[in-house]
Amino acid sequence: MTRTFVVTGTDTGIGKTVFSAALAGALDASYWKPIQSGLTPETDSARVESLSGLATHKILPEAYRFKAALSPHRAAELDDIKIDAAKINPPNVEGPLIIEGAGGVMVPVKREMLFADVFARWELPVILCARTALGTINHSLLSLEALRSRDVPVLGIAFIGDENADSEQTICSIANVMRLGRLPYLDPLNAQSLRAAFSANFRLEDFA
Repeated sequence: MTRTFVVTGTDTGIGKTVFSAALAGALDASYWKPIQSGLTPETDSARVESLSGLATHKILPEAYRFKAALSPHRAAELDDIKIDAAKINPPNVEGPLIIEGAGGVMVPVKREMLFADVFARWELPVILCARTALGTINHSLLSLEALRSRDVPVLGIAFIGDENADSEQTICSIANVMRLGRLPYLDPLNAQSLRAAFSANFRLEDFA
């Protein structure tokens, strides 16, 4: 497997970092978070390393690291840094690569550029992570519409949370998007429980 996938979400804090860790671990992929906003209590890269079981050299350094846990455009301004779009072009690596965006599809990278615009430039298949909770139909369909209006290729949607079969089916039917699976909430959440949950709920052939 030598593919590159972009993981984004319908919102912030929905579990896309945990999903990224699971997918990267299952594919033995490299992981890259181009822009990290917020450095405490831990970065997304650090969390992926602890949950994925990947070797340290497969966790690639971020292009930008900002102190404030805010949208990248604002976090960069507060740190007096200008984001250069050329610095967030996907790196060349051997084997699969998982790239994780920040927040949702329409989050500004800088004031004149959204993550959806960056994804369009990359022309890489995107995986949309979505909650299963109330409101997910609206958020998911809007996110998919924003991606497709920019001709961003969408591999499928990964749901996160408790089962909500009707909402999941409704989204996939209306948007004509592949349901990749659902990652349940895990307690405890660790590398072993995450690996088992991903194996039980997703098919590796969908990421080939």
